[in-house]
Amino acid sequence: MIPAVGFAGGKVAVFGLGRTGLTAARALMAGGAEVALWDDKPEARAKAAAEGLNVADLNKADWSGFSALMLSPGVPLTHPKPHWTVQKATAAGVEILGDIELFARAANAAPIFKRPKIAAITGSNGKSTTTALLGHLLAGAGMDARVGGNIGVGVLDLPDMHGGAVYVLELSSYQLDLTSSLKPDAAVLLNISADHIERHGSMEGYVASKRRVLLNQGKGDTAVIGVDDPWCQKICTEITAANRRTIRMISAQKSLGRGVYALQGVLYDATGDRVEEICDLTRARSLPGRHNWQNAAAAYAAARSFGLTPEEAARGLMSFPGLAHRMENVGQIGRVRFVNDSKATNADAARQALSSYPKVYWIAGGQPKAGGISSLTDLFGRVAKAYLIGEAEAEFARTLEGKAPVARCGKLEAAVAAAYADAVQSGEEAVVLLSPACASFDQFTDFEARGEAFRAAVNDLAERPARGAVG
Repeated sequence: MIPAVGFAGGKVAVFGLGRTGLTAARALMAGGAEVALWDDKPEARAKAAAEGLNVADLNKADWSGFSALMLSPGVPLTHPKPHWTVQKATAAGVEILGDIELFARAANAAPIFKRPKIAAITGSNGKSTTTALLGHLLAGAGMDARVGGNIGVGVLDLPDMHGGAVYVLELSSYQLDLTSSLKPDAAVLLNISADHIERHGSMEGYVASKRRVLLNQGKGDTAVIGVDDPWCQKICTEITAANRRTIRMISAQKSLGRGVYALQGVLYDATGDRVEEICDLTRARSLPGRHNWQNAAAAYAAARSFGLTPEEAARGLMSFPGLAHRMENVGQIGRVRFVNDSKATNADAARQALSSYPKVYWIAGGQPKAGGISSLTDLFGRVAKAYLIGEAEAEFARTLEGKAPVARCGKLEAAVAAAYADAVQSGEEAVVLLSPACASFDQFTDFEARGEAFRAAVNDLAERPARGAVG
């Protein structure tokens, strides 16, 4: 655990008692702070109380006595409207921060011999894969890489700091909104597309949140910025003009005058005096598709900034095992392969998976995002048949009408069975793809639970004899 600093002897309110809030509370206590915890859900309060933590009703608290409000990232800060704890903290002049800010202050306060290196990765899509990939590259080169944040382990639950460690952190826009003093040695901004607009008020607000990953960088730091979308192109131009750090542009669409790019799956490094061919990413089985080539370019560029040689980074790219729930092969039954892309919670993420296969039996649906799947119309020709589930079922069926065959299945297990039966009946090698283009909260606790349910349904099918289409 990393103890929080700066609040010893003070009192901190903690709202939101999921993984982030509970970890932050422990870190604050380890740093000498008194904490008062609350959550709107009785079951969350009961869990904290069972752990012996101080659960106190923040509705009735004297907010003038708090030094800060530690807010979980899932709690609205500004939109659609500030949460009631945010309103109370603001009225009392109490600072509002998140767990990444607690980590940043601990890192900034550490003596030089104990201060670690930090890589911070964000983007609308691909940040989990890029974070895990960069951690893999660094660890493969013998470095003490510690991966966490919005992926896997909460940042304050990672081992305490030392000067040889590199913290590789995935950061969401929600986390960045609550962070002001993080100074990454390498900051990665992969891409920006419309997402979470309801939480940021506008596209401009969302972009501003993502840009905060670059906020405190200066001379000697490295910014790795994608240039395959207009929002990031604009940011890259502005950052380059400021000339305060090393800029490594990345692309999976075009060659660059100076940067790292992948053309037709071949990774090139054009950051030196000449263009170097690094490796053929089409041979990296866990990095299929152009979106993963952008992830690979970003991880490579960041790894080089930490001293890895091109050869070390290339070896790591080829040996990366991949991530669960992100275009993960979860099984094959006969000629039918099953791909779990449950992490695809919006249309842009689903586009990446659909673009990677010439023909798919597509399972989609859940809690829909604004715009639905209408932006994917150009890819509907790749859909042998769509199997729709959850709240989005009717909306997606209307969008797909006349463009691809549709089965309205309701539940994930029914969709898996129907897709498998049709794939078997085709007599061809086939891919059954779960890439929902939706949030999971209508039927599952999170995208991981949805992905595990998909895996379980596939395993259940594998235990039965193969059979033809169901009626």
